Amino acid sequence: MQKPVLVIMAAGMGSRYGGLKQIEPVDEQGHIIMDFSIFDAKRAGFEKVIFIIKRENEAVFKECIGNRICKYIEVVYVYQELMTLPYGYAVPAGRTRPFGTGHAILSCKEVIDGPFVVVNADDYYGVQGFRLTYDFLLRVQESERFAFAMVGYQLKNTLTENGFVSRGVCQVDTKGNLTSITELVHIEKQGGKAVFTMDGGKSWEEIDPASTVSMNLFGFTKNLMKELEIGFLRFLETDLAANPLKAEYFLPTVVGSLIEQGKACVEVLKSEDRWYGITYQEDKQGVKDAIEQMKRDGIYPKELWS
Repeated sequence: MQKPVLVIMAAGMGSRYGGLKQIEPVDEQGHIIMDFSIFDAKRAGFEKVIFIIKRENEAVFKECIGNRICKYIEVVYVYQELMTLPYGYAVPAGRTRPFGTGHAILSCKEVIDGPFVVVNADDYYGVQGFRLTYDFLLRVQESERFAFAMVGYQLKNTLTENGFVSRGVCQVDTKGNLTSITELVHIEKQGGKAVFTMDGGKSWEEIDPASTVSMNLFGFTKNLMKELEIGFLRFLETDLAANPLKAEYFLPTVVGSLIEQGKACVEVLKSEDRWYGITYQEDKQGVKDAIEQMKRDGIYPKELWS
């Protein structure tokens, strides 16, 4: 069986952060968050990484990470571009934002020919998630009903002290399989509690901090790609037609739809690791402090790629 490959979604600019947060150094050695994800993936068994980037960011991206790690792991670049649409479709006038994470993965269809794991570029996932998904994909077989995996984190381990976050809140059955994902786009801490709003802050509801959430760490077999193509056509005809400037084709939405149709079974692999990310400028020092502590604890060497 082919070894799983790692796919890193790095085409998005951090709008709340105010810059290309994916290439911000998080330690004195100049490592960025992606360095730690790739390091963890490599020691889990991955031998190849596919970066999804914007073409205009290619030079700076290679300078900041690609040229450094290509000595240790195979590197492939693909580009998420607005103009990459099926024949007969055009980008809506005035549209500048990408079409979402589902469209990003579709950008890889020419280079994915086996199982793969998807992560965000600007999230620190911890050691456990990469080991769990790699081992899962080595043992599953492609069948009529797709066997996928998602690493689930506890909500309380994924919040920032500096603002709100968007999380996919998961329902899991007694067998440990995902039954649904609900995207909550505004979750934050208030008075020691986790709360969310659906109406721009007019009302708030409390949410269990132990809730299982998705951080877009998925393990897939290659047959997902055909389903993404089919779903993208529906997205163009419905969602994009209704909201041409802002509609996005989300990967978790596609996964949820396949579950509802009975076409996919998604095993939730639970991780106790703490998430770290730079959603806001104020998050950066906390990430740096956490990385430094993990180095002192022996989880990472001082120099990852020496």
